Amino acid sequence: MELLTPNGHTQRSPSRGDAHNFTIKGGDREVKDAAWHYPESPVEELRNLIRFDWNAMGGWFEEDEEVFVHPHDPYKRIDILHSSRQVVVEVNGVKIANTHRPTLLFETSLPTRYYIPKLDVRMDLLIPTDTVTGCAYKGFAEYWSVDAGGETVKDLAWSYKTPFPENVKIAGLVAFYNERADLIVDGERQTRPKTKFS
Repeated sequence: MELLTPNGHTQRSPSRGDAHNFTIKGGDREVKDAAWHYPESPVEELRNLIRFDWNAMGGWFEEDEEVFVHPHDPYKRIDILHSSRQVVVEVNGVKIANTHRPTLLFETSLPTRYYIPKLDVRMDLLIPTDTVTGCAYKGFAEYWSVDAGGETVKDLAWSYKTPFPENVKIAGLVAFYNERADLIVDGERQTRPKTKFS
């Protein structure tokens, strides 16, 4: 608490009540409104807690391991398995990828993602974009749009050039949103899942 100074700023939450903000000073860095608490919240459990702004901090750690993007959810997991299934990816009727050596990524609450070696992808139809997203479990992904069948589908494919060590099996492989491309696995066309990425 010696690093937190009340700064007189408040913000109102309809469900949590009035938040009283702190300025945090650590080393030679000072960040205003980087933490807050609800001393008179109608939610009793919040009254003795302090919330920190994730993006205002210089780093976050779980034990001695640095974590990125957001805290890990103890009820979420990722499994990555090599496979010999045939996976074909089509966009607007054009075959974009065809492999017998996919890497399957199973992530809680998401459809199976099929990561494909670049040698099995029509990289000539992929257009790099400036989009970068962060995943607390896998790392930071770079994206491509796909130009096929007279249409460009924006940010349809992605790759983790240097994923976090626990997910190194997908390094450099390319995945496509099952929600916006047609995937054929062992000759069977997959139903497009409905997610926020549809």
